[in-house]
Amino acid sequence: MHLDHVSFASEPDGYRATADRISAQLGIEYYDGGVHPRFGTRNLIFPLESGHYIEVVEALEHPASLSTPYGQAVRARSELGGGWMGWCVGVTDLDAVEDRLERKAVDGNRTPPDTGVELRWKQIGVKGLIADPQLPYFIHWISAKDQHPSARGTGTGVEIDALQIAGNRDRLREWLGTDVPKPIPEINIDWTAPHAAPGLMAVTLRTPNGPVTL
Repeated sequence: MHLDHVSFASEPDGYRATADRISAQLGIEYYDGGVHPRFGTRNLIFPLESGHYIEVVEALEHPASLSTPYGQAVRARSELGGGWMGWCVGVTDLDAVEDRLERKAVDGNRTPPDTGVELRWKQIGVKGLIADPQLPYFIHWISAKDQHPSARGTGTGVEIDALQIAGNRDRLREWLGTDVPKPIPEINIDWTAPHAAPGLMAVTLRTPNGPVTL
């Protein structure tokens, strides 16, 4: 189990303007991740070191963005002004997650315009994120490892250091199905504002110019 990516919902002036501001802060470029036809959304990708990435995601005027949990989550966060929508954990044993959550994962796909190569995965847990925004959803990649969205991030010198989450670590461990002290070992999780509305509050990254908190 590991952090796969973090999701930032588009602000009122659109996902490219939103991504431009993040690009200026991090000092790296994004690329067009393409449309999620099953979810009615599209994203821009900041590939990072250590197998992680940031997606800036926007809901389209498409029925799927109103009918699917992922599309609903993106649209709802953008309607609140945008910002961090949530975080996503990569898993290899998808069956165990499906058994624990008592539902089946859904298929996801998108095709970055500059490669024309379709990426495919399965995801589960977005309904949990909607109900309790401190919780991550889960992804299991079907596409080859060298097609992972982070693959272009080698050499950027930018990597995620910590997530600042308002919530409860015991609730997170229960959701992840583990009692280990640090269930996502490669990053830090700072538990802030325990009595505030739960959710991903900020992400701190290491960059060649020093730490940046978004």
